[in-house]
Amino acid sequence: MNELMGFWGQWLRPSAGLPTVQWALLLAVASTCGYLVYRHTGLPKVVGYSIVGMVAGLLGFSGAQWPLQGIGLFIMELAISIVLFDAGGRIPWRWFRHNPMVLVQSIAESALTYFAVYWTMLWLNVPKEAAGPIALVAMAASPAVVSRVVADTRAAGPVTDRAMVLATLSTLYALTFGGAHAEMLSRPGSSFFEAVPPVLVMFGVSIVVGALLSGLIRVALRYMSPASENTSILALALIAASTAIAAHLGGSAPLAALIGGMLIKQLHVRPWALPRQFGTASSVLTMLMFVLVSTVAAQADWNLAIAGTVFTLIVVRLVAKALGVGIGNIGSGSSWRQSVWVGAAMMPMSSIALLIASQFMAASTATGEVISSIALPTILLMEVFGAVIATVALYRAGETHKPWAELPAAKSGDDQRES
Repeated sequence: MNELMGFWGQWLRPSAGLPTVQWALLLAVASTCGYLVYRHTGLPKVVGYSIVGMVAGLLGFSGAQWPLQGIGLFIMELAISIVLFDAGGRIPWRWFRHNPMVLVQSIAESALTYFAVYWTMLWLNVPKEAAGPIALVAMAASPAVVSRVVADTRAAGPVTDRAMVLATLSTLYALTFGGAHAEMLSRPGSSFFEAVPPVLVMFGVSIVVGALLSGLIRVALRYMSPASENTSILALALIAASTAIAAHLGGSAPLAALIGGMLIKQLHVRPWALPRQFGTASSVLTMLMFVLVSTVAAQADWNLAIAGTVFTLIVVRLVAKALGVGIGNIGSGSSWRQSVWVGAAMMPMSSIALLIASQFMAASTATGEVISSIALPTILLMEVFGAVIATVALYRAGETHKPWAELPAAKSGDDQRES
């Protein structure tokens, strides 16, 4: 495919460059595929996006290379920041005061996932330096995928709310500990106390940028309507600026956005309508993020040993998250059946896991190669099949707007098509 593009590129003179044409056509195909997948199977559109990205990556698409750098890395960080700002703004802290077992449930499933994957990797003779980072990557569920599944299935209910909150909190833990571990990995000869200041700088910058982001948006909301298009553009611009500033100053842009979203939820007590107004701009970025992740993840080398390790990791992660949610379920107010579906809905992995793996790759190339060889195939499979598992879980929990049999595939007519 690269040879064909190189031969073709000698005659093409697009104003924005051949990569722009390639990405535009790829997004057009992904948009069409996502629509058709949703309409004819009832599965969320993210499955179609991921399949297109996976096929492009397997064919050797040259528009995105691992490890991500430059504008590709910034676009992914920006898309993640938008998703996490939205997810952080949906976490109801009052819920934790009235029902602290939800927080216990979150800590239990994340901790159990980390240690189960870590010990499994050691058992499979993965080096200790790589086992810990792989366990941190596996800890992160994907609020981006879960939110797209919820939107496409129009799900609402206790399982949906708990899966979204637990996925966001697991992301918070993974970003925090992943960033700290990457900083320490980049200083192999330093002692623990020598590695502490850079880690504190990373956390401090992320917290300060997140606080500034929430403060500026809070001030804007005092004079502007949350439903206004201008307010949405202002919020998107501030998130983009905070993403660039946090990354430039040594912080974590996604962590800053997540903290900003959580703070604005506390500062702005009125119903939060702004994320719904983000509109087409954030939708395009989100679609681009899913395609980019699967395109990059598909570039991993596959062999029998890697396939066995990846399959084992996926099974262990599924069991660990289900057990963790089940252990914390005691006294949390939900039934055991609901806990099973919550654990299943948290299976997706996507951009955040890829970003954490990218941080380890930047910190140590040798260890990063080992981490990537296992993490990338896992992320690819869990972006596609994780979305399917989450969809089934929400349907089985009975929280979607209609039974699977009445999905758009069984309908005809323009008035019944996807809006």
